[in-house]
Amino acid sequence: MTEQKPFKPFVPANVQMREFSMRALLIGLVMTVILGAANAYLGLHAGITIAATYPAAVIGMAVLRVFKGSILEENIARTAGSIGESVAAGAIFTLPAFLIANAWPSFAPKDAYWKSTALMVVGSILGVLFVSLVRRVMVEDPELPFPESVAASEIHKAGRRGAEAAKYLFYNIALGAVIQFLGEIQLFAVDRNFFIPLGLLGKSVVKLGSPQRTLPTGGMAVASGPSVSPAYIGVGYIIGPELAALNFAGGVLAWGLMVPLLIFFLGPQLQNFLPPGSTDESWLGIANGVWRYIVRPIAVGGMMVGAAFTLFRMRKGLFDGLKRAISDLKVTAGEARQVSRNEQYMSSKTVFLLIAIMFGLMIALYVYLSGQVMIGLVAALVMLIIAFFFATVSGYLVGMIGSTNNPISGLTLTTLIIAALLMVSLGVSGPGGVAVVLGIAAVACVSSAVAGELLQDFKVGYILGGTPRTIQITELIAVVAASAVMYWPLYVLQAANIKSGGTGFGDPKLSAPQAGLMATLAQGIVGGDMPWPLVVVGIMFGIVMIMVKVRSPMLVAVGMYLPINTTFAIFVGGVLRGITDSLRKRRGCNEAQQARIENVGILTASGLIAGEALMGLVIATFRYFEWPLPKIFESPSYLFGFAVIVMLGVLLVRLPLANAGRPDEPAPPTAMM
Repeated sequence: MTEQKPFKPFVPANVQMREFSMRALLIGLVMTVILGAANAYLGLHAGITIAATYPAAVIGMAVLRVFKGSILEENIARTAGSIGESVAAGAIFTLPAFLIANAWPSFAPKDAYWKSTALMVVGSILGVLFVSLVRRVMVEDPELPFPESVAASEIHKAGRRGAEAAKYLFYNIALGAVIQFLGEIQLFAVDRNFFIPLGLLGKSVVKLGSPQRTLPTGGMAVASGPSVSPAYIGVGYIIGPELAALNFAGGVLAWGLMVPLLIFFLGPQLQNFLPPGSTDESWLGIANGVWRYIVRPIAVGGMMVGAAFTLFRMRKGLFDGLKRAISDLKVTAGEARQVSRNEQYMSSKTVFLLIAIMFGLMIALYVYLSGQVMIGLVAALVMLIIAFFFATVSGYLVGMIGSTNNPISGLTLTTLIIAALLMVSLGVSGPGGVAVVLGIAAVACVSSAVAGELLQDFKVGYILGGTPRTIQITELIAVVAASAVMYWPLYVLQAANIKSGGTGFGDPKLSAPQAGLMATLAQGIVGGDMPWPLVVVGIMFGIVMIMVKVRSPMLVAVGMYLPINTTFAIFVGGVLRGITDSLRKRRGCNEAQQARIENVGILTASGLIAGEALMGLVIATFRYFEWPLPKIFESPSYLFGFAVIVMLGVLLVRLPLANAGRPDEPAPPTAMM
């Protein structure tokens, strides 16, 4: 077993350079508001958000380059600029649920602004504080690849290494952006579902819903090709084949086993098991309904077990982190100043004091929502415990698969179920009970989203050589600013929808799918109507995965919860990384050549991720202002899209191998130039 080399940051600890500056902070705050608002729009319409790390990195780097800013200043601007997306994700997944569930009389500012802002501020600050307690053990864990942190750090480093390193990054940023744009204007199909009949030929058909629609009683399976997504393929390449395969295994279980079996045995009777009007009468509609309303609750049960098992496996590191945080309470200011710059972080006294203040605010907030002091106190205590554990789990998942694929809504659903069961056991019911349950879920959701993003930022700072305390202070300022303004995009979109003849949150033009699911579950549990057998099946499935020693049950359950085309694309990226590594070993490359191959591969994948994210932001801007984009084909071909995937595969394998260099060349630099 080879001894692991000590890590060396890009900017050594003994190097002093400008880091926290007003210009970097202001650039970041402007970006966090803009990127957060864009993600709020996308999330309410499509139920998705776009990672803001890469746009923030590129924009911050470009602006600060004009002022001759340092790489650590660029990191601060990116840190502040990316957090708005996390606050937006927490807001769109939960705040509309209060209105959909009739827990709030309206979403007008007088009824909703201060409550929305209070939930976001408390949740986001707690997310920063909780991760601050366990930052060291997770950032330094060699088991966590942190794919998006690596990608973001490569963006910053490429700008400092000169044209040779930068060209691999920026050429592929352009390529990723072009592919994303061509898919948006329908030059090719980005996704495609394939229908596989499971019934016997000649078997009788049964009418479904209307005389015009008949379906085979034997059923049909739905398969999917990988998304034509440079970002997902890039993430898979960075995390490698093993983790990508685990994630994809969950998707195969969901769509290759559970959905076909349910359709095969139940056939048209499935309509009796799905909410009225939740699906159309097509096979795709039924299959999606089965996945959303039957398989996903099973996945939530699996995630609950996976989360508990993840925390159990991390127990030593978590306890060591908490023990260190408590022991740091005795550290004097003079002793703290003697620690190297890369190890300086906010004092534990400050962290615990802020947690105590947030706990007091939570009690006041939940007492107001429930109207009962005891219920508010219990809800705040439960919230504090759940938020800490799920903030840690969120950080772990970001370390595994990146913040883009972090299943925040799944973690929030788990929180909501636990909170709802507790409230029911305490005798809470009606709109007040629903409001408390959603309030707990909202704080946990924002906390988990912010925690994952902050841990990603901590890892970038760790790689670049930033000061942890500076990153913490920047994040606290940024989350408060983002929380103060994030209500307004939601309010404007909801009000505009009503003025145009819509009904607000939940209608087809402003679907807010995650919030609708939260509202349905909260009302169902508090009202005594919840598909518990499905959740229990998921719990049993999670236990089985632990018993057969699956490396990451949580990752498998997340794969069941995410769309199959997403996990398939990540898996393709992982396979491409495996092919590259295999060919590298077969060629007998020495250590320097292996380092060059890995560097070029990571830079290429990072560029593809950043390019799609940047173009996604441009497309979001067009959608926000309702500027139409051209559509080349009404029914674009997926074969053309598959050809794009093949082209990306050739690029990710051949480009790194072609730049291995001569055996006698030195390894590429890893320190600041």
